[in-house]
Amino acid sequence: MIVTLIVLCEAGFWVLLAAGLALRYVAGKPRLGAAVLLCEPLLEVVLLVVTAVDLRNGAEPGLRHGLAAVYIGFTVGLGRSTVTWADARVAHRFAGGPPPVRPPKYGTARAAHEWRTAARWILAAVTALALLQAAAWYVGDDAATAPLRMWQEKMLWVIGVNLLIACGYTLFPRREPAERTGTCR
Repeated sequence: MIVTLIVLCEAGFWVLLAAGLALRYVAGKPRLGAAVLLCEPLLEVVLLVVTAVDLRNGAEPGLRHGLAAVYIGFTVGLGRSTVTWADARVAHRFAGGPPPVRPPKYGTARAAHEWRTAARWILAAVTALALLQAAAWYVGDDAATAPLRMWQEKMLWVIGVNLLIACGYTLFPRREPAERTGTCR
């Protein structure tokens, strides 16, 4: 049931996003569109409550409980940037808004962009880690929490990979090609 609910929450996220943006830009009802977009966090609250009730009713902690925590964490960390990304594109396409800003390609501007991206992913992973730890404490049985611990290890990998990427762009920034800068070699 929890895996089905996760799939429904993901589908609901995209349906609410599409409906909110359509109301905002196509139907010309920005307040109603914003209200629909603000309903998206309710999906994660429902998932959190159902997962907690499932554990409280004696369900053995499993991969599905860990996946629910990870899904909620990633929605917290990446949901707003996804909505902003889609909003910029729909505003440009349907409301005459400016073209979406592309991320910088070179130098310190690119490194700063990578650190902002890493911060969102790290927030997602830390939120998932916290939810997984809360579930482990809630269950209390160390032997039964192995699937939750496995998800925690994966979230630590997510943090590490994102830190490596951001550090790589900081320590080894891409240089703008010579033909773009106008200098000769």
